[in-house]
Amino acid sequence: MADDLHAGYAALTPDTLRARIAAVPALAGRLGGDPAGWRAAEVGDGNLNLVFIVEGPAGALVVKQALPWLRLVGEAWPLPLRRTFFEWSALTRHGARDPGRVPEVFHFDEGQALLAMRYLTPHRIFRKAVIDGVIHPRMPGDIGRFMARTLFRGSALSLDGTALRREMALFAGNTVLSDITERLVFTDPYFAADGNRHTPGLAPFIGPLRADRALRVAAQEMKHAFVSRSETLVHGDLHSGSIMVTADDTRVIDPEFAIYGPIGFDVGMFMANLLLAYHAQSGHEERPGARDGYRAWLLEAVTGVWAAFADEFARLWRTERTGILYAPALFEAAGDPAGAEAALARVLRGILVDAMGFCGVEMHRRILGLAHVEDLEAIADPARRASCEARALETGRLLACGRADIGPGDVPGLAATIEREIAR
Repeated sequence: MADDLHAGYAALTPDTLRARIAAVPALAGRLGGDPAGWRAAEVGDGNLNLVFIVEGPAGALVVKQALPWLRLVGEAWPLPLRRTFFEWSALTRHGARDPGRVPEVFHFDEGQALLAMRYLTPHRIFRKAVIDGVIHPRMPGDIGRFMARTLFRGSALSLDGTALRREMALFAGNTVLSDITERLVFTDPYFAADGNRHTPGLAPFIGPLRADRALRVAAQEMKHAFVSRSETLVHGDLHSGSIMVTADDTRVIDPEFAIYGPIGFDVGMFMANLLLAYHAQSGHEERPGARDGYRAWLLEAVTGVWAAFADEFARLWRTERTGILYAPALFEAAGDPAGAEAALARVLRGILVDAMGFCGVEMHRRILGLAHVEDLEAIADPARRASCEARALETGRLLACGRADIGPGDVPGLAATIEREIAR
């Protein structure tokens, strides 16, 4: 992707970053003092980018810079720098559609593929909290409402035809990262693709899973939905590593995979990460059953995310349905509010079915594909890790293949049903 490199682009270091920030008065003013005295450290632990924390006497910033390749792999996997433009575009829209739920962006430099944002403190990555077994009771409601607001307000339920198609055209340019999702999530886990890796003890489970025709069809049905149904602006990579939390606040970060896709995609991806964390708990407990309480909370979080999403989506349906779909002129204004409620129930049902399918395939790719999750990877004993992952793989199969049989009323008992099925 050398032709994507901007003139003058250079990957930053803590030292060169100070000079870059000092040249932007709005950023230098937020840090204060002499740039030579600013503390800068690279803290990125993700798969794609450089991430710096810069601190001065007046404040702090987070600076994120895209690399022209996949950091997880190296220069052998080039990536476009313009993905930062799509991240900035998504952050500005998410910030407008659910104010206060994403970090404020202070500066965007497209030539340097650089974003400078508010430093979230004392927030920590939610995935780290999950590994430590820390409960964050506000998180399920905050994330459920965030998804409802951003997904509803970015869709044809809210936007007129002109605005919708402009948005779709803009994010349609995020082709390379969409291709990563299409291959790494929906296809590569189901055959021996280059880059796949897995815990050695999983070998007896992988052959039967990849030979399961119903599962392969289900995975491709979900891929079909992802590539063909441009319903709304999705975050595109909403997992527990893309969320920062405190006891009182929840923020969503890193939407560089943003694209127009199915409403249920973000919902299912996030639920998958909660269920992966659920299955990982036995690998982190000091004695059997020590984390039963935390396991129970993670299941409650799955329920809570869906409940908050469905409630807020329904509220927006009743108060902000101003787009080109399900026009109130055909329902409420025509004296048929019950018809609007019936349509809402069908739409929510469809979102849940999609979400369960996306949830299932995401669980598979995080165990069998290229990019895994720390919840499971941090389990030091390979045998314990394989046991946790085998149960998660079966959960994913049940959800992907059985998604059409799961209704909204089933969500509170969903995890218990999964556990019973796995134990059979």
